[in-house]
Amino acid sequence: MSTPFPRSPKLLKGAFVELGNGFIGPIPQVIIFQYNPATLTRTLTVTAPQAGAEGEKNTAGTVQPIAPPESISLTLELDASDALEQPESHPVAVVAGVADRMAALELLLHPSESGAGLLGDLAGSLGLGGILPEPPERPTVPLSLFVWGPGKIVPVRITTFTVEEQEFSPLLYPIRAKITLAMQILQPGDFPDGLSNAFSREIAEFCYKFYRTQQKALAVANVANSVESILGMLPF
Repeated sequence: MSTPFPRSPKLLKGAFVELGNGFIGPIPQVIIFQYNPATLTRTLTVTAPQAGAEGEKNTAGTVQPIAPPESISLTLELDASDALEQPESHPVAVVAGVADRMAALELLLHPSESGAGLLGDLAGSLGLGGILPEPPERPTVPLSLFVWGPGKIVPVRITTFTVEEQEFSPLLYPIRAKITLAMQILQPGDFPDGLSNAFSREIAEFCYKFYRTQQKALAVANVANSVESILGMLPF
């Protein structure tokens, strides 16, 4: 078996972290990418300026009342082939292939039916809801963080989700799958009203502000490159 080059940098894995109202009490649900996607697309949507009153100065093209909404799209690949080579160490993969990881990702789109998180939903389905907190009046989609290294940890809501299942086990669970999804970066005003966990809200707000602050810091750092480029253009 080949070993990685000893001086190769340690590769961070992308992930989703579900904050919401908790997975097991205060413990969040963490979904680590099996493979990092090769590409990631970011789209910023410019807000259309409103028409001014008659006689006002025309500011079309310059008015931007809020930060432009930003979306991210990517494709994730799941593969249980390696796990199936060691069935004694991966019993879930033997039975369900990659269906468990697909389900964890898909549930990020579904509203929680119980204030106790995923296990609360399961207990409610089994008729054990009486021992858990009452569900909120308006179930909301969990608040999730998209983690892409230290430079991009942002609160998001998944907006599109497409699964291509490839190859199947004898029980017809997928052994491989390709998931294409898009997500909207949430600004503090976009957080769900039903989020009862104040600590989760504080984490999401901090992550968003840190992301924007880092962008400004990087833009300032680019000033040095701009000055160097301008000096290189001078004939003396």
